[in-house]
Amino acid sequence: MTLLRGKKVLVTGAGRGIGRAIALAFAEAGCDVAVAARTTKEVKDTAARARELGRTAFPYTCDVGDAAAVEAMAKQALSDLGQVDILVNNAGYTVFKPFEQLTLEDWHRTLAVNLTSAFIAVQAVLPGMKERRSGRIINVSSVTGIKPIENQSAYCAAKHGVNGLTKSLAIELMGYGIGVHAICPGGVRTRLTEESMPHRDKSDWMTPEDIAHTALYLATLSPRAAVDILTVRRFGSAPLNV
Repeated sequence: MTLLRGKKVLVTGAGRGIGRAIALAFAEAGCDVAVAARTTKEVKDTAARARELGRTAFPYTCDVGDAAAVEAMAKQALSDLGQVDILVNNAGYTVFKPFEQLTLEDWHRTLAVNLTSAFIAVQAVLPGMKERRSGRIINVSSVTGIKPIENQSAYCAAKHGVNGLTKSLAIELMGYGIGVHAICPGGVRTRLTEESMPHRDKSDWMTPEDIAHTALYLATLSPRAAVDILTVRRFGSAPLNV
């Protein structure tokens, strides 16, 4: 995609699944990428694959549940890339428990990984985007940010927060030419969903590459168009009330 060639992209949660697919899709489109994930081997593998596509890639081992680590990672990405044109906040975490069984630690980590990490990363890259009066912020949310799902109250709260943050930022940043979007996927076949829902039939679920395609679409929107919350559901599922 010529529109993206040469852009500098930071993707969190890029060691596997949706984040890895998004990072590689941007690399294939001609972008240099900085990729962050908690597992060193996985994030290095993503960076190596991006380099095989002919792009510059920087891997960072980072637990985005640690606020100081996120801040340090984002600053390093800005230094290594020179600037960040597109930020993709993809890192996610969830626990499946009835509300009464949730611990305060469960609650804090779910919000830290899904919501607070996005807040910190945006604050790090925003000064440069505002100075250049351009940029894209893409937050990977979930259908749980739109509708309630039992035994996922902490995750629902975090993803509703991601959607609220997205919409507020879209208002604040429109005068700077910065687009802010959230992708709300339905069922996607990832290791997280395999581990958390092992008995669900996922034969018709989406792949991480489907969501990566959506991220590329948002990154190449016309400057005259705006998309705030983009839902992507399984083809065989019922339309969502948004």
